[in-house]
Amino acid sequence: MDDNELAVEVREAVSRLARRLRQERPPHELGLTSLSVLSRLYRLGPAGPSALAAAENVQPQSMTRALATLVERGLVAREPHPTDRRQTVISITEAGRAVLDEDRSRRDAWLAEVIAQRLTPAEREFLRASAKLLEVLAR
Repeated sequence: MDDNELAVEVREAVSRLARRLRQERPPHELGLTSLSVLSRLYRLGPAGPSALAAAENVQPQSMTRALATLVERGLVAREPHPTDRRQTVISITEAGRAVLDEDRSRRDAWLAEVIAQRLTPAEREFLRASAKLLEVLAR
């Protein structure tokens, strides 16, 4: 198998797994953009709406709608910028962290169960090494 064929095989497998993991999401009715924003705020801390839109590669208007929903649900807080009162800073709330934790826990539990049921110990070790390689590719 050449590198192009391997690339296709990896992309297709990762895409199928990503779709399957999305199916395991709890029923919280948040879109992928909103979940991605919560995750980014969780990992990297507070940010401005423009920075979030750029990081998520969405139009500012789309980010405004996503943030309005998140603020309305109490999942993020909007506060004035400490040095420029014309701007705002968005941060994740405890409720937002709880939504993310539930989302991740449910998907992790499903994946752990499937790994335990379908893979041999040797395959699990191979998967462990493969996960590290996928992380290298993602960077």
